[in-house]
Amino acid sequence: MQKKIRKTLSLKKRAAIFAAFLTALSVGLAVECNLRFPSHINIFEGETLDTRSSSPYTIGMPAAFGGVLEDDGTITANETDTAQARVAETPGSYEAELKLFGIIPVRSIHVDVHPQTNLVPCGNTIGIKIFTQGLVCVGTSELKAEDGRIVNTGRDYDIGEGDILLSANNAPLETTEQLADMVAQSEGNPLLLTLERDGKTIQKEVPPVKTEEGFKLGLWVRDSTAGIGTLTFYDENTNQFGALGHPIIDADTGTLMPVSKGTILNASVFNVKKGERGVPGELKGIFQNNGDLGTIAKNSKQGIYGTVDPTLLSGQHQSYPAASRSQVKEGKASILSNIDGETVQEFEIEIQRIMKYGSESYKDLVIKITDPVLLEKTGGIVQGMSGSPIIQDGKLVGAVTHVFVNDPTRGYGIFIDNMVANLEPAA
Repeated sequence: MQKKIRKTLSLKKRAAIFAAFLTALSVGLAVECNLRFPSHINIFEGETLDTRSSSPYTIGMPAAFGGVLEDDGTITANETDTAQARVAETPGSYEAELKLFGIIPVRSIHVDVHPQTNLVPCGNTIGIKIFTQGLVCVGTSELKAEDGRIVNTGRDYDIGEGDILLSANNAPLETTEQLADMVAQSEGNPLLLTLERDGKTIQKEVPPVKTEEGFKLGLWVRDSTAGIGTLTFYDENTNQFGALGHPIIDADTGTLMPVSKGTILNASVFNVKKGERGVPGELKGIFQNNGDLGTIAKNSKQGIYGTVDPTLLSGQHQSYPAASRSQVKEGKASILSNIDGETVQEFEIEIQRIMKYGSESYKDLVIKITDPVLLEKTGGIVQGMSGSPIIQDGKLVGAVTHVFVNDPTRGYGIFIDNMVANLEPAA
Protein backbone atom coordinates (compact mmCIF):
# COMPACT_ATOMS: atom_id res chain seq x y z
CA MET A 1 0.00 0.00 0.00
CA GLN A 2 2.81 2.41 0.92
CA LYS A 3 4.58 1.56 -2.35
CA LYS A 4 1.42 2.35 -4.31
CA ILE A 5 1.07 5.71 -2.56
CA ARG A 6 4.71 6.58 -3.40
CA LYS A 7 4.10 5.63 -7.04
CA THR A 8 0.99 7.86 -7.16
CA LEU A 9 2.93 10.77 -5.66
CA SER A 10 5.71 10.23 -8.15
CA LEU A 11 3.26 10.35 -11.06
CA LYS A 12 1.72 13.55 -9.69
CA LYS A 13 5.16 15.08 -9.29
CA ARG A 14 6.07 14.21 -12.86
CA ALA A 15 2.78 15.64 -14.11
CA ALA A 16 3.39 18.85 -12.15
CA ILE A 17 6.93 19.15 -13.55
CA PHE A 18 5.66 18.55 -17.10
CA ALA A 19 2.89 21.14 -16.62
CA ALA A 20 5.43 23.64 -15.29
CA PHE A 21 7.66 22.92 -18.30
CA LEU A 22 4.79 23.51 -20.73
CA THR A 23 3.88 26.75 -18.94
CA ALA A 24 7.49 28.01 -19.04
CA LEU A 25 7.76 27.03 -22.73
CA SER A 26 4.52 28.82 -23.59
CA VAL A 27 5.61 31.97 -21.73
CA GLY A 28 9.03 31.86 -23.39
CA LEU A 29 7.55 31.46 -26.86
CA ALA A 30 5.06 34.28 -26.24
CA VAL A 31 7.84 36.62 -25.06
CA GLU A 32 10.03 35.74 -28.06
CA CYS A 33 7.08 36.22 -30.42
CA ASN A 34 6.48 39.74 -29.14
CA LEU A 35 10.17 40.71 -29.00
CA ARG A 36 11.22 39.28 -32.35
CA PHE A 37 8.17 40.00 -34.49
CA PRO A 38 6.17 43.24 -34.17
CA SER A 39 2.60 43.46 -35.37
CA HIS A 40 3.57 46.12 -37.95
CA ILE A 41 6.64 46.28 -40.23
CA ASN A 42 7.64 49.09 -42.64
CA ILE A 43 10.03 48.46 -45.55
CA PHE A 44 10.80 50.04 -48.92
CA GLU A 45 10.13 48.74 -52.42
CA GLY A 46 12.93 46.47 -53.61
CA GLU A 47 14.17 45.84 -50.06
CA THR A 48 14.47 42.42 -48.49
CA LEU A 49 12.42 41.28 -45.54
CA ASP A 50 14.67 38.70 -43.91
CA THR A 51 12.49 36.15 -42.13
CA ARG A 52 15.38 33.95 -40.99
CA SER A 53 15.11 32.94 -37.38
CA SER A 54 16.68 30.40 -35.06
CA SER A 55 13.36 30.31 -33.26
CA PRO A 56 10.47 27.95 -34.07
CA TYR A 57 8.55 30.85 -35.65
CA THR A 58 8.35 31.44 -39.39
CA ILE A 59 6.60 34.12 -41.46
CA GLY A 60 4.47 33.09 -44.43
CA MET A 61 4.86 36.02 -46.84
CA PRO A 62 2.36 37.11 -49.52
CA ALA A 63 3.01 36.78 -53.26
CA ALA A 64 4.24 40.37 -53.63
CA PHE A 65 7.45 39.33 -51.85
CA GLY A 66 8.95 37.11 -54.55
CA GLY A 67 9.59 33.38 -54.28
CA VAL A 68 7.31 30.73 -55.75
CA LEU A 69 3.54 30.91 -55.42
CA GLU A 70 2.13 27.46 -54.62
CA ASP A 71 -1.33 26.17 -55.51
CA ASP A 72 -2.56 26.76 -51.97
CA GLY A 73 -1.57 30.44 -52.14
CA THR A 74 1.53 30.20 -49.96
CA ILE A 75 5.01 31.40 -50.92
CA THR A 76 8.04 29.15 -50.85
CA ALA A 77 11.65 30.18 -51.42
CA ASN A 78 13.32 30.01 -54.81
CA GLU A 79 15.85 27.21 -55.22
CA THR A 80 18.66 29.63 -54.45
CA ASP A 81 16.72 31.39 -51.70
CA THR A 82 17.47 29.17 -48.73
CA ALA A 83 17.62 32.08 -46.30
CA GLN A 84 13.86 32.61 -46.42
CA ALA A 85 14.42 36.24 -47.42
CA ARG A 86 11.66 37.98 -49.37
CA VAL A 87 11.97 40.95 -51.72
CA ALA A 88 9.18 43.55 -51.55
CA GLU A 89 8.34 43.84 -55.24
CA THR A 90 5.21 46.02 -55.12
CA PRO A 91 4.31 48.97 -52.83
CA GLY A 92 1.17 48.45 -50.77
CA SER A 93 -0.13 46.94 -47.56
CA TYR A 94 0.06 43.21 -46.93
CA GLU A 95 -0.78 40.68 -44.27
CA ALA A 96 1.81 38.04 -43.40
CA GLU A 97 1.10 35.06 -41.16
CA LEU A 98 3.35 34.14 -38.25
CA LYS A 99 3.38 30.39 -37.64
CA LEU A 100 4.78 28.21 -34.90
CA PHE A 101 6.91 25.35 -36.30
CA GLY A 102 5.68 26.45 -39.73
CA ILE A 103 2.29 24.89 -38.99
CA ILE A 104 0.33 26.56 -36.19
CA PRO A 105 -0.93 30.08 -37.04
CA VAL A 106 -0.08 32.51 -34.22
CA ARG A 107 -1.01 35.96 -35.49
CA SER A 108 -1.00 38.26 -38.51
CA ILE A 109 1.75 40.80 -39.16
CA HIS A 110 0.88 43.91 -41.16
CA VAL A 111 3.59 44.82 -43.67
CA ASP A 112 3.60 48.23 -45.36
CA VAL A 113 5.81 48.50 -48.45
CA HIS A 114 6.64 52.12 -49.29
CA PRO A 115 7.98 53.36 -52.64
CA GLN A 116 11.73 53.91 -52.76
CA THR A 117 12.22 57.32 -51.17
CA ASN A 118 14.93 59.97 -51.26
CA LEU A 119 14.88 62.43 -48.38
CA VAL A 120 16.86 65.51 -47.43
CA PRO A 121 18.34 65.14 -43.91
CA CYS A 122 18.49 68.46 -42.07
CA GLY A 123 19.70 68.66 -38.46
CA ASN A 124 18.49 72.26 -38.08
CA THR A 125 17.27 73.38 -34.66
CA ILE A 126 13.65 74.52 -34.93
CA GLY A 127 11.15 76.25 -32.69
CA ILE A 128 7.90 74.35 -32.24
CA LYS A 129 4.50 75.83 -31.38
CA ILE A 130 1.36 73.71 -31.25
CA PHE A 131 -2.23 74.35 -30.27
CA THR A 132 -4.16 71.35 -29.05
CA GLN A 133 -7.35 69.91 -30.47
CA GLY A 134 -9.46 70.55 -27.39
CA LEU A 135 -8.09 71.38 -23.95
CA VAL A 136 -5.86 68.96 -22.04
CA CYS A 137 -6.79 68.60 -18.36
CA VAL A 138 -3.54 68.80 -16.38
CA GLY A 139 -5.03 68.78 -12.90
CA THR A 140 -7.96 69.52 -10.60
CA SER A 141 -8.37 71.52 -7.41
CA GLU A 142 -10.85 71.87 -4.56
CA LEU A 143 -13.13 74.90 -4.55
CA LYS A 144 -14.73 76.61 -1.58
CA ALA A 145 -18.29 77.46 -2.58
CA GLU A 146 -19.94 80.70 -1.49
CA ASP A 147 -22.08 78.74 0.96
CA GLY A 148 -18.96 77.17 2.57
CA ARG A 149 -19.08 73.77 0.85
CA ILE A 150 -15.84 72.20 -0.40
CA VAL A 151 -16.31 70.94 -3.96
CA ASN A 152 -13.92 68.89 -6.10
CA THR A 153 -15.32 68.71 -9.64
CA GLY A 154 -12.67 66.28 -10.82
CA ARG A 155 -13.46 63.78 -8.07
CA ASP A 156 -17.23 64.27 -8.09
CA TYR A 157 -17.66 64.05 -11.89
CA ASP A 158 -14.75 61.75 -12.73
CA ILE A 159 -12.64 64.21 -14.70
CA GLY A 160 -8.90 64.02 -14.32
CA GLU A 161 -5.39 64.42 -15.69
CA GLY A 162 -5.04 63.45 -19.33
CA ASP A 163 -8.71 63.91 -20.22
CA ILE A 164 -9.17 66.09 -23.30
CA LEU A 165 -12.09 68.53 -23.20
CA LEU A 166 -13.35 68.64 -26.78
CA SER A 167 -16.43 70.84 -26.41
CA ALA A 168 -18.73 72.63 -23.96
CA ASN A 169 -22.44 72.87 -24.75
CA ASN A 170 -21.53 71.46 -28.19
CA ALA A 171 -19.20 74.39 -28.94
CA PRO A 172 -15.65 73.14 -29.84
CA LEU A 173 -13.09 74.26 -27.27
CA GLU A 174 -9.98 75.93 -28.68
CA THR A 175 -8.58 78.15 -25.89
CA THR A 176 -8.53 78.22 -22.12
CA GLU A 177 -10.01 81.73 -22.23
CA GLN A 178 -13.01 80.42 -24.17
CA LEU A 179 -13.82 77.88 -21.46
CA ALA A 180 -13.28 80.45 -18.69
CA ASP A 181 -15.76 82.81 -20.37
CA MET A 182 -18.39 80.08 -20.71
CA VAL A 183 -18.01 79.16 -17.03
CA ALA A 184 -18.23 82.81 -15.93
CA GLN A 185 -21.42 83.35 -17.94
CA SER A 186 -23.09 80.08 -16.92
CA GLU A 187 -24.79 81.47 -13.80
CA GLY A 188 -24.28 78.02 -12.31
CA ASN A 189 -26.19 76.14 -15.02
CA PRO A 190 -24.53 72.81 -15.88
CA LEU A 191 -22.19 72.71 -18.86
CA LEU A 192 -22.37 69.71 -21.17
CA LEU A 193 -18.70 68.72 -21.49
CA THR A 194 -17.57 66.28 -24.16
CA LEU A 195 -14.35 64.52 -23.16
CA GLU A 196 -11.95 62.17 -24.88
CA ARG A 197 -10.32 59.50 -22.73
CA ASP A 198 -8.27 56.58 -24.03
CA GLY A 199 -9.74 57.08 -27.49
CA LYS A 200 -13.34 57.05 -26.22
CA THR A 201 -15.79 59.97 -26.14
CA ILE A 202 -17.61 60.71 -22.88
CA GLN A 203 -20.21 63.35 -22.03
CA LYS A 204 -20.77 64.81 -18.57
CA GLU A 205 -23.04 67.57 -17.24
CA VAL A 206 -20.97 69.61 -14.81
CA PRO A 207 -22.33 72.61 -12.86
CA PRO A 208 -19.83 75.43 -12.21
CA VAL A 209 -19.34 76.28 -8.55
CA LYS A 210 -20.15 79.77 -7.30
CA THR A 211 -17.20 81.05 -5.26
CA GLU A 212 -16.37 84.46 -3.82
CA GLU A 213 -14.36 85.13 -7.01
CA GLY A 214 -17.18 84.03 -9.36
CA PHE A 215 -18.12 80.77 -11.05
CA LYS A 216 -15.35 78.17 -11.43
CA LEU A 217 -14.94 74.52 -12.48
CA GLY A 218 -11.79 73.63 -10.53
CA LEU A 219 -10.14 72.15 -13.63
CA TRP A 220 -6.67 73.14 -14.81
CA VAL A 221 -6.46 72.95 -18.60
CA ARG A 222 -3.84 73.65 -21.28
CA ASP A 223 -4.36 74.65 -24.92
CA SER A 224 -0.81 74.94 -26.29
CA THR A 225 2.87 74.20 -25.83
CA ALA A 226 6.17 75.39 -27.28
CA GLY A 227 9.81 74.31 -27.30
CA ILE A 228 12.78 73.49 -29.50
CA GLY A 229 13.81 70.30 -31.30
CA THR A 230 15.57 69.17 -34.45
CA LEU A 231 14.22 68.91 -38.00
CA THR A 232 15.02 65.40 -39.23
CA PHE A 233 14.23 65.52 -42.95
CA TYR A 234 12.00 66.81 -45.70
CA ASP A 235 10.83 65.30 -48.99
CA GLU A 236 11.87 67.64 -51.80
CA ASN A 237 9.01 66.36 -54.01
CA THR A 238 6.22 67.11 -51.52
CA ASN A 239 7.92 69.43 -48.97
CA GLN A 240 6.63 67.18 -46.20
CA PHE A 241 8.86 67.06 -43.13
CA GLY A 242 9.46 64.83 -40.14
CA ALA A 243 11.01 65.98 -36.87
CA LEU A 244 11.86 64.85 -33.31
CA GLY A 245 11.36 61.09 -33.83
CA HIS A 246 9.25 60.94 -30.66
CA PRO A 247 5.90 62.46 -29.62
CA ILE A 248 5.30 65.80 -27.96
CA ILE A 249 3.63 64.93 -24.67
CA ASP A 250 2.17 67.05 -21.92
CA ALA A 251 4.82 67.44 -19.24
CA ASP A 252 2.33 67.09 -16.38
CA THR A 253 0.15 64.21 -17.55
CA GLY A 254 2.23 62.29 -20.10
CA THR A 255 -0.63 62.68 -22.59
CA LEU A 256 0.21 62.86 -26.29
CA MET A 257 -0.75 66.41 -27.28
CA PRO A 258 -3.48 66.31 -29.96
CA VAL A 259 -2.68 68.91 -32.62
CA SER A 260 -5.28 71.34 -33.91
CA LYS A 261 -2.72 73.56 -35.59
CA GLY A 262 0.93 74.36 -35.17
CA THR A 263 4.00 75.91 -36.72
CA ILE A 264 7.75 75.38 -36.87
CA LEU A 265 10.19 78.28 -36.95
CA ASN A 266 13.90 78.77 -37.45
CA ALA A 267 15.75 78.82 -34.14
CA SER A 268 19.28 79.72 -33.07
CA VAL A 269 21.24 77.94 -30.31
CA PHE A 270 22.87 80.49 -27.99
CA ASN A 271 24.04 78.20 -25.18
CA VAL A 272 24.43 74.55 -24.21
CA LYS A 273 23.91 73.04 -20.79
CA LYS A 274 26.35 70.13 -20.81
CA GLY A 275 24.95 66.74 -19.92
CA GLU A 276 26.28 64.80 -16.96
CA ARG A 277 25.53 61.43 -15.43
CA GLY A 278 22.07 61.69 -13.83
CA VAL A 279 21.50 65.25 -15.12
CA PRO A 280 20.41 65.58 -18.79
CA GLY A 281 21.89 68.49 -20.74
CA GLU A 282 19.95 70.94 -22.87
CA LEU A 283 20.26 73.12 -25.97
CA LYS A 284 19.13 76.65 -25.22
CA GLY A 285 17.74 78.41 -28.26
CA ILE A 286 15.65 81.36 -29.33
CA PHE A 287 13.00 81.54 -32.04
CA GLN A 288 13.89 83.63 -35.09
CA ASN A 289 11.31 86.29 -35.95
CA ASN A 290 11.57 85.83 -39.70
CA GLY A 291 8.24 84.12 -40.32
CA ASP A 292 7.02 80.55 -40.05
CA LEU A 293 9.21 77.83 -41.50
CA GLY A 294 6.30 75.42 -41.89
CA THR A 295 3.05 74.07 -40.48
CA ILE A 296 2.46 71.06 -38.24
CA ALA A 297 -0.30 68.64 -39.20
CA LYS A 298 0.38 65.62 -36.97
CA ASN A 299 1.88 64.75 -33.59
CA SER A 300 2.48 60.98 -33.45
CA LYS A 301 4.49 58.45 -31.47
CA GLN A 302 7.20 58.79 -34.13
CA GLY A 303 7.44 62.59 -34.09
CA ILE A 304 5.77 65.62 -35.64
CA TYR A 305 4.94 65.99 -39.34
CA GLY A 306 3.72 68.67 -41.71
CA THR A 307 4.96 70.81 -44.58
CA VAL A 308 8.02 73.06 -44.73
CA ASP A 309 9.36 75.80 -47.00
CA PRO A 310 12.93 74.53 -47.59
CA THR A 311 14.02 77.88 -49.07
CA LEU A 312 13.85 79.31 -45.54
CA LEU A 313 16.23 76.71 -44.09
CA SER A 314 19.79 77.77 -43.35
CA GLY A 315 22.69 75.72 -44.71
CA GLN A 316 23.18 73.45 -47.70
CA HIS A 317 21.24 70.20 -47.90
CA GLN A 318 21.45 67.16 -50.18
CA SER A 319 19.14 64.20 -50.55
CA TYR A 320 19.95 60.65 -49.41
CA PRO A 321 18.14 57.35 -50.02
CA ALA A 322 16.01 56.34 -47.03
CA ALA A 323 17.15 52.97 -45.68
CA SER A 324 14.94 50.18 -44.43
CA ARG A 325 15.82 48.63 -41.09
CA SER A 326 17.33 45.60 -42.84
CA GLN A 327 20.06 47.89 -44.23
CA VAL A 328 21.06 49.33 -40.86
CA LYS A 329 24.06 47.70 -39.21
CA GLU A 330 26.03 48.02 -36.02
CA GLY A 331 29.13 50.16 -36.33
CA LYS A 332 30.17 53.63 -37.44
CA ALA A 333 27.63 56.24 -38.46
CA SER A 334 27.16 59.99 -38.09
CA ILE A 335 24.51 62.49 -37.08
CA LEU A 336 23.70 65.99 -38.32
CA SER A 337 23.02 68.43 -35.50
CA ASN A 338 23.02 72.13 -34.68
CA ILE A 339 24.70 72.93 -31.35
CA ASP A 340 25.83 76.49 -32.00
CA GLY A 341 23.99 79.35 -33.71
CA GLU A 342 22.30 78.08 -36.87
CA THR A 343 25.18 75.95 -38.18
CA VAL A 344 24.53 72.24 -38.82
CA GLN A 345 27.56 69.99 -38.31
CA GLU A 346 28.26 66.31 -38.83
CA PHE A 347 29.41 64.28 -35.81
CA GLU A 348 30.64 60.69 -35.51
CA ILE A 349 28.60 58.11 -33.60
CA GLU A 350 28.47 54.35 -33.21
CA ILE A 351 25.35 52.25 -33.59
CA GLN A 352 25.77 49.73 -30.79
CA ARG A 353 22.57 47.74 -30.92
CA ILE A 354 19.69 47.21 -33.38
CA MET A 355 16.23 45.99 -32.42
CA LYS A 356 15.12 45.08 -35.94
CA TYR A 357 11.84 43.41 -35.08
CA GLY A 358 11.45 44.09 -31.40
CA SER A 359 10.35 47.72 -31.36
CA GLU A 360 7.34 49.60 -32.65
CA SER A 361 7.92 52.99 -31.10
CA TYR A 362 11.03 55.19 -31.07
CA LYS A 363 13.64 53.03 -29.36
CA ASP A 364 14.89 51.00 -32.32
CA LEU A 365 18.62 51.72 -32.00
CA VAL A 366 21.13 52.18 -29.19
CA ILE A 367 23.72 54.76 -30.22
CA LYS A 368 26.87 56.16 -28.66
CA ILE A 369 28.43 59.57 -29.34
CA THR A 370 32.11 59.11 -30.23
CA ASP A 371 32.94 62.51 -31.74
CA PRO A 372 35.37 64.34 -29.40
CA VAL A 373 34.11 67.79 -30.48
CA LEU A 374 30.51 66.97 -29.64
CA LEU A 375 31.47 65.27 -26.37
CA GLU A 376 33.46 68.33 -25.31
CA LYS A 377 30.64 70.74 -26.17
CA THR A 378 27.56 68.84 -24.95
CA GLY A 379 28.76 65.77 -23.04
CA GLY A 380 26.82 63.62 -25.53
CA ILE A 381 23.10 63.73 -26.32
CA VAL A 382 21.16 66.63 -24.83
CA GLN A 383 17.56 67.81 -24.91
CA GLY A 384 16.84 69.62 -28.16
CA MET A 385 18.92 67.18 -30.24
CA SER A 386 15.95 64.84 -30.63
CA GLY A 387 15.37 64.39 -34.35
CA SER A 388 19.02 64.72 -35.40
CA PRO A 389 19.24 62.54 -38.54
CA ILE A 390 21.51 59.48 -38.54
CA ILE A 391 23.54 58.79 -41.69
CA GLN A 392 25.25 55.49 -42.48
CA ASP A 393 26.85 54.29 -45.73
CA GLY A 394 25.39 57.17 -47.70
CA LYS A 395 21.83 56.54 -46.53
CA LEU A 396 19.46 58.16 -44.07
CA VAL A 397 18.84 55.39 -41.54
CA GLY A 398 17.22 57.01 -38.50
CA ALA A 399 17.08 59.83 -35.97
CA VAL A 400 18.18 60.45 -32.39
CA THR A 401 15.28 60.30 -29.91
CA HIS A 402 16.43 59.95 -26.28
CA VAL A 403 19.45 60.15 -24.01
CA PHE A 404 20.32 57.64 -21.29
CA VAL A 405 20.06 59.65 -18.07
CA ASN A 406 22.92 57.73 -16.43
CA ASP A 407 25.16 57.90 -19.51
CA PRO A 408 24.72 61.04 -21.66
CA THR A 409 27.12 59.65 -24.29
CA ARG A 410 24.51 57.01 -25.18
CA GLY A 411 20.86 57.05 -26.15
CA TYR A 412 18.12 55.73 -28.41
CA GLY A 413 17.30 56.27 -32.05
CA ILE A 414 14.36 55.46 -34.32
CA PHE A 415 14.45 53.72 -37.71
CA ILE A 416 13.77 56.17 -40.52
CA ASP A 417 11.21 53.79 -42.05
CA ASN A 418 9.07 54.23 -38.93
CA MET A 419 9.11 58.00 -39.54
CA VAL A 420 8.47 57.71 -43.29
CA ALA A 421 5.35 55.69 -42.51
CA ASN A 422 3.78 58.89 -41.10
CA LEU A 423 4.13 60.87 -44.34
CA GLU A 424 1.06 61.42 -46.47
CA PRO A 425 1.15 59.52 -49.82
CA ALA A 426 2.16 61.73 -52.76
CA ALA A 427 -0.82 62.85 -54.84
